[in-house]
Amino acid sequence: MAYGFMDIALTPSVLAAQAEMDADHLWTGFKGHRAFDLLTPHEVAFIAERDSFYIASVSETGWPYVQHRGGPPGFLKIIDDQTLAFLDYRGNRQYISTGNLMANDRACLILIDYRRRARLKIFAHVEKVALDADPALTERLIDEGYGAKPERIFRMRLDAFDWNCPQHITPRFTEREVAVAMQPLRDRVADLERENASLRRSIAPSGDA
Repeated sequence: MAYGFMDIALTPSVLAAQAEMDADHLWTGFKGHRAFDLLTPHEVAFIAERDSFYIASVSETGWPYVQHRGGPPGFLKIIDDQTLAFLDYRGNRQYISTGNLMANDRACLILIDYRRRARLKIFAHVEKVALDADPALTERLIDEGYGAKPERIFRMRLDAFDWNCPQHITPRFTEREVAVAMQPLRDRVADLERENASLRRSIAPSGDA
């Protein structure tokens, strides 16, 4: 359990909800080391495989807003063990998350691996960076093979993270994952088709009178 995450999440109302459900004893009274959360190789490997995540922000009117962010696998980059960054690509141009984060830089990210039923939650402070403000960072984030138009960089300073249990995550598979899983079957079908063609040729009439 990442206790730094619970230090942020355990507000008085959350504690009251836990007490109502007789679950408060599970999350209070921790006396151990509360070191700053650092991304370990486990989180780094998990993040490097993701092609999407959800980011939550809060508006100046107090309304939460959750938006999907996507790109090529690994578009969310690990800069160091406390910093992440990604290119924000052009979408419908409402800029709700961008505006919210300009007023309140706190965000929560949820990354899900549906195939393995794993979910990572991240609390972070987000900084908007112009593409020409840090050329080295932009070069590190750019994917020349991805056709979308980047508009800005979001650089995030990690505050805390935590892993969820796999309960209630329905397994889903991307087109690429399905293609990889199906390839042995396709190869086997191709082999059988070649074998059948060879057998048909071997038993076909020679055409001699």
